[in-house]
Amino acid sequence: MRIVMKFGGTSVKDGENILHCANLVKKFSEDNEIVVAVSAMAGVTDFLIKAAKKCYSDPSPGFIKVSIAELAKKHFDAINHAVSDDYRSKVILMIERLMDELEKVLLGITYLGELTKRSEDYIVSFGERLCAPIFSATLLSIGVDSVALTGGDAGIITNSNFGRAKPVKDVYTIIDSRLDPLLTIKKTIPVITGFIGSTEDGSITTLGRGGSDLTATLIAASLNADEVWLWKEVDGVLTTDPKIVPEAKLIPEISYLEAMELSHFGAKILHPRALEPVMVRKIPVRIKNTFNPDAPGTVIREETKSVKNIVKALSLIEKVGVVNIIGAGFDFAEIMSDVFKRLAEAGVNVIMVSQSSSELSLSIVVDESDINRALRTLKKLQNGVIRVTKMEDIAVISAVGAGMAGTPGVAGRIFSALGKNGVNIVMISQSVSEANVSFVVSKGQGGTALKVLHDEFKLFK
Repeated sequence: MRIVMKFGGTSVKDGENILHCANLVKKFSEDNEIVVAVSAMAGVTDFLIKAAKKCYSDPSPGFIKVSIAELAKKHFDAINHAVSDDYRSKVILMIERLMDELEKVLLGITYLGELTKRSEDYIVSFGERLCAPIFSATLLSIGVDSVALTGGDAGIITNSNFGRAKPVKDVYTIIDSRLDPLLTIKKTIPVITGFIGSTEDGSITTLGRGGSDLTATLIAASLNADEVWLWKEVDGVLTTDPKIVPEAKLIPEISYLEAMELSHFGAKILHPRALEPVMVRKIPVRIKNTFNPDAPGTVIREETKSVKNIVKALSLIEKVGVVNIIGAGFDFAEIMSDVFKRLAEAGVNVIMVSQSSSELSLSIVVDESDINRALRTLKKLQNGVIRVTKMEDIAVISAVGAGMAGTPGVAGRIFSALGKNGVNIVMISQSVSEANVSFVVSKGQGGTALKVLHDEFKLFK
């Protein structure tokens, strides 16, 4: 089999974990061709973002020295634990060069007083660029031939939309031309930086939220892999959040559609964009637990064997808000066009939309961090007819399942159960696929709604 494995930040959080993951790769490489994509070590991406913003807003060369020293120690500690003497000096030299490069970039922001999307992508990329060589050297240390590559080296060529770059049209051909010879001729395991790509002129880009998962699926589609394995810190996809509903159960398999719906509405499976490359080739994606590798995990595939469960899973998003556009006597199509154009230009992420049947109001759910920006942007539409308001302290619940399609009364059953338990619904939306019903409640009732529906559809069985 040809398998693309992706290891997330928690899986590679320190030297002990990196060595553990390398041994997993070695175990499965005995009978398979393996490509590895790695995230930054846990906490490093957030560290880099904060450092960049600090250098821009509150310049301090002393802060940079301390930050670089702290980051270097984290990676050198990992090297000392995971990499053998034979390869240690070489990888240490690579890390030192990257640290020197990062320090110069941060100093440049301090002196110029400028932080662009392009420079932010460049800074954030250091997380993966520091981790990949360490992981590759660890594989070499345990007797597995390997080479570390950046996303650009591997052929992930993108446009110049920094922060959320999209692969170019010919990306699959480019990736295949660069990676297939490594697998078939050199018989080596490429360790590739997740999350980052490169423009055609060599500028580093990032793929946005869920970017490391997208790296893995892009590579899998390019190489016509048999499966993608996403190594995480959970056994697989659960029926809901076990922190809220302890009775939550593992779901052995779900469809692409169900996974996309769950991911969009807050379930931490993978980003919906990450499924697009593998859906065309019908490549299964397996969620596996780094710390319980013998567990079968959850398989995401084109279609599942059974849809006996009408509702298969429930998700909850709490950090959201609603913007309402209310009025009468206006051209609704024109207003909608204007609204979404303004939100896109302002960089506001729209999660969910609901329109009243009388066409007198439009309600839009956005990330909590975007609510005030969305309000400011849409307030410009206000006149004697149109009013714009906001609602905060809310939560979105989403019920997902392919079995919902064509099954009468599912929505009625959901809202009846919630009503009997005193949960007030603020807003409702249903997908065209009929595989998802989502609704808004107050944040304080989010957990209650989740428990009520988990019991109603007997997802604990």
